[in-house]
Amino acid sequence: YIRKFHGKTMVIKYGGNAMTDPALQKAFAEDVVLLKLVGINPVVVHGGGPQIEGLLKRLGKKGEFIQGMRVTDPETMEVVEWVLAGEVQQDIVGLINQAGGKAVGLTGRDGGMIRAQKLKMVDSNDPTKEHDVGQVGDIVSVDPSVVKALQDDAFIPVISPIGFGEANESYNINADVVAAKLATVLQAEKLMML
Repeated sequence: YIRKFHGKTMVIKYGGNAMTDPALQKAFAEDVVLLKLVGINPVVVHGGGPQIEGLLKRLGKKGEFIQGMRVTDPETMEVVEWVLAGEVQQDIVGLINQAGGKAVGLTGRDGGMIRAQKLKMVDSNDPTKEHDVGQVGDIVSVDPSVVKALQDDAFIPVISPIGFGEANESYNINADVVAAKLATVLQAEKLMML
């Protein structure tokens, strides 16, 4: 296994629901560090749905979903950025570093990595109808150069699924979509969804 995947890239989508148990968080971090130590290049893309929901509740705001997508008004976008690029990402970076790795947190803004535009969500029952889900993004392009530079330098990139638009506005992007697109662009050997 180690010979087969040595030098190859693996994109790991680490979902918000997979981050709830401290013992599992620690095991995840140790496994990611082990992959790096044996010469495999892990790239972590994380979610944080439950964590975003928790903070919205504390702020007295109710999360709203349309066809499984979080409606992201400007206030919710602030919460999304704060939770994903702040709390959740830094927890993951800290756990990987504690396990002996060298993790670096990034968002899609860093290095101009993820360009996005407003997602046009067509109603699943009526294709003539479109839902406005606010600052939810659809990926326009991915520039992986910052990720490649970090990988080449023994770092483990930990990426929050936030992109930026034409007018420098932020977009909340589904983490599964970001992980899949990144895996394609990086020509990853594997894409794991946790």
